Amino acid sequence: MSRKGKLDIVIRDVVIENVAAEGKSLSHVHLDGDDPESDGRILFVEFAVPGDVVDVRVFRKKKSFLEGKIIRVKTPSPQRLAPFCEHFGTCGGCRWQPLPYDIQLRAKQRQVYDQLTRIGHLQVPPFEPIIGSEKTIFYRNKLEYSASNKRWILPGEDPDALTDEQKQGLGFHVGKFFDKVLDIDRCYLQKEPSNAVRLFIKDYAIRNGLSFYNIRENHGVLRNMFVRTTDDGQVMLIVCFGEDSPAITPLLDAVRERFPEITSLYYVINTKGNDSISDQECILHSGVPAMYERMENLRFRIGPKSFYQTNTGQALQLYRKTLEFAGLDGTQTVYDLYTGTGTIAQFVSSKAAKVIGIEYVPEAIEDARANALDNGISNCEFFAGDMKEVLNDDFISEHGRPDVMIVDPPRSGMHPDVVETIMRAEPKRIVYVSCNPATQARDIAMMTGKYRITAVQPVDMFPHTQHVENICKLELC
Repeated sequence: MSRKGKLDIVIRDVVIENVAAEGKSLSHVHLDGDDPESDGRILFVEFAVPGDVVDVRVFRKKKSFLEGKIIRVKTPSPQRLAPFCEHFGTCGGCRWQPLPYDIQLRAKQRQVYDQLTRIGHLQVPPFEPIIGSEKTIFYRNKLEYSASNKRWILPGEDPDALTDEQKQGLGFHVGKFFDKVLDIDRCYLQKEPSNAVRLFIKDYAIRNGLSFYNIRENHGVLRNMFVRTTDDGQVMLIVCFGEDSPAITPLLDAVRERFPEITSLYYVINTKGNDSISDQECILHSGVPAMYERMENLRFRIGPKSFYQTNTGQALQLYRKTLEFAGLDGTQTVYDLYTGTGTIAQFVSSKAAKVIGIEYVPEAIEDARANALDNGISNCEFFAGDMKEVLNDDFISEHGRPDVMIVDPPRSGMHPDVVETIMRAEPKRIVYVSCNPATQARDIAMMTGKYRITAVQPVDMFPHTQHVENICKLELC
């Protein structure tokens, strides 16, 4: 231990063995005093590639595992790739850039298997091969950038030598530091004009003296922004301000003039303590109220608060597999829980007798109804409200017992009351779509005895990250 009580352990010549969860890789090592006959403790390391030989400084020591950071790559793995982004290692995203994409996919497939079997203790059939993303850069249709008057200071920078203007940034939150924002030059997640718009707004704000947001003290004019794009070139920009200011309109006018390709320009004045705009008024400065995205023969309206899968191409793959797992023949009543803007509900509607969609966000339900009307779909009904309050026995009695349930909850998974209601309803089949296989495993474990998993399909929505989408088909026992 060091004098300040921090760990001072360096392990040399560590051979990285495999990819682990949460974007880390692992090796097995021995410390002084460990049983030399044991397999050793697991050492988790960020930004490592299987086959690397590295020196590691340990910053966390537990009985069964260690965590450390690379201080030197002594022999790079033959599989190691050079990161394509200049912000790699500091930005919290795209942690798997050094990993070839085929290794990423294998790691994600293994992650899903481990979480279903180890967390849920579930019996699973052989998996379908994970569906990889055709695009591995510029694949997102939505990004959020945050402003800060106290940006992340890079190694080699002297904070005392920086002016207040030079300490301002517009980019992404640094992992584990809610109040630190890394100023971004170029991001590879979203196509242009995403980077150009962000850089223009940052430069305009500095030149015209707009204050950048102070996250800890909750004040400042320029707070955060969302950029949404479609495959056919529509662009929606939502600029969020931490306080009202006469400088807002000139900024938006300048953005409108510089970027005529922006089809919808919104602004929000958000004075509360978090960045969510779901409960805020989105004010249309100029352009049309919504964008429209096509998926096969369907057209979906996307407003400033709408949920829509952020990887458009992979969303189509996800929905096709969901429809396949649902096994519809045109006679079934389908419930689509956490329906968002009704994309899955409408995607499966042509194969169902009736579809009931439920979603928490009222604006999303408005979009879902408008989408159904635009698409000429008459067998979908949509309801807004808290899932555990809306979906109850009376609701099911009124709208009909579901033959099939499709659930696509947030990362936190389903409330236990919702799971209990589903089990009482006893749909013959459940298609569980999840962006977090760990909570998916937990929820499915609550259904053990009544339902069994008959098919599993991982889908990679987010290349170069550890995140993976997964679909499980459950059949009534």
